[in-house]
Amino acid sequence: MMKSSGTLGISVKRITYHVSRFTFFIFCLLFLANCRPEYTTWKRIEQTGVLRVGLDPTYPPFEVVDDSGLQGLDVDLAQAIAADLGLEAEFVYFGYDGLYDALATEQVDVLASALVIAPERMRDFAYTEPYFNAGEILIVPQSETEIAGMKDLNGRTLAVELGALGHVEANTWAKRLSNLTILPLGSAADAVTAVAQNQAGAALVDAISGQLALQEQPSLKRLPDPVTVEPFALVVRIDDESLLEKLNESLENLSKSGQLQNIIDKWLG
Repeated sequence: MMKSSGTLGISVKRITYHVSRFTFFIFCLLFLANCRPEYTTWKRIEQTGVLRVGLDPTYPPFEVVDDSGLQGLDVDLAQAIAADLGLEAEFVYFGYDGLYDALATEQVDVLASALVIAPERMRDFAYTEPYFNAGEILIVPQSETEIAGMKDLNGRTLAVELGALGHVEANTWAKRLSNLTILPLGSAADAVTAVAQNQAGAALVDAISGQLALQEQPSLKRLPDPVTVEPFALVVRIDDESLLEKLNESLENLSKSGQLQNIIDKWLG
């Protein structure tokens, strides 16, 4: 039996009424979400005055715990950033493999632990501007004026650490240059020593090992332009855009004032 037109009209009105109520409800939710102040990590940090920094304290000279307590380049950097932002740095220790998990689970606000920018992690994490390049560098005698880069090593002997990234890079250049001799040695320090003892015209080693070795070899120098790039940066969660912006602003302030370079020079010479 067919419903009367009056009954059908009432049904349509009821449906329209419920749809309107549902639409209004969704609109209110969206409106309230947009109006509600967003509670961000940075706002909590501002309220507490504490920046929680995660690190693995087993990697000198960037971070290490010894009889003097926690110290290192990253420690000084984190403290300088916190001071620049009007905060106090609170350090939390983790094993290297647990650093990103600690950040993801909000046990810390930022990681400062000699971490290389890793594109494969950028879906969940964000990196600041680099504060140090740990890539390969060339070390030559202080008196050397003809070597300005890898292209000038033709006819020379290049000392490297056996199996290290510098060795890999040297093999690449050996294919480009007609007469480059590669001298593989047991460590980066040995490669630098070979230059000091005139066994090689240059050494290609990572910036950390190279800078530390130069402290013991005043007759040598590093060339200013790095051969490869391995940027260290601070890490935050991908959603913490305000915190990332503040950290980058602070790094820029420290760079412009010379404080960042002073920290690097203190630990790496």
